[in-house]
This record gives sequence, structure tokens and C-alpha cells, in this order.
Amino acid sequence: MFELDMRSRKPIYEQLVDKMKELIMNELLKTDEQLPSVRQLATELSINPNTIQKAYRELETQGFIYSVKGKGSFVNPNQKAIDKEKIVEMKKELEKLILEALYLGIPAQELISLIQDLDASKGGA
Repeated sequence: MFELDMRSRKPIYEQLVDKMKELIMNELLKTDEQLPSVRQLATELSINPNTIQKAYRELETQGFIYSVKGKGSFVNPNQKAIDKEKIVEMKKELEKLILEALYLGIPAQELISLIQDLDASKGGA
């Protein structure tokens, strides 16, 4: 499914959360698609099942997945309708990062180009 960097300073569960979010946002994992079981993924990635469980809990908290008792975890069908609060929160975080980048001397046009490149690579206008 994907690889994790065991030498990274970023905790494994955070790497897992980021990878799963990326797969969901790029629609490689489809709406209502069942995710691998905790044990299955732990075996596949050779990591502790508790780490997988922690990542799944975080994904559920963020609204990317939902779980059905006795059935497993699934991709949340309504990702397009994420809470407006999350969008506002994301904009605030972006604003902080942009201000920091500008403070560090990254030209505004370079940031704009980066956004346009990312948008183009995702199939945007």
C-alpha cells in the first residue's frame, strides 16, 4: 500500500495518518472502501498494531474514516462536506505558515507559483 520512513523524526502513526489522508484525498481509497484491518496492516508494515490503532483513531477524529463495530474501518463518504470549522482552522494554519515563509524571505510570487503548481498537479484549473 505504502512505505513509512522508520528513520524520520516524525512519529510513525503521524506518517501513517498523512499517507492515509493522501490516499483518501487523491481518491486512491474510494468512498465507503474498507481499510485493511489493524492486524493486517501491522503485519504488512511490520509495526505494532497499537500504532495502527492510534492512526485509525486520529483519522476517525479528523473525519476521514468511520468504523463499524465488528466490521472494520471505512473511508468516510462525505469528505466534500467537511465541517466549516475545519476549513476555517486550515485557513488559519495556512496563514501562519505563509506569514512565516514571507518572514523567512520566500517571495510571495514563489508561494503563489507553488500553490498554482500543486493545483495543476491535482487537476485544478
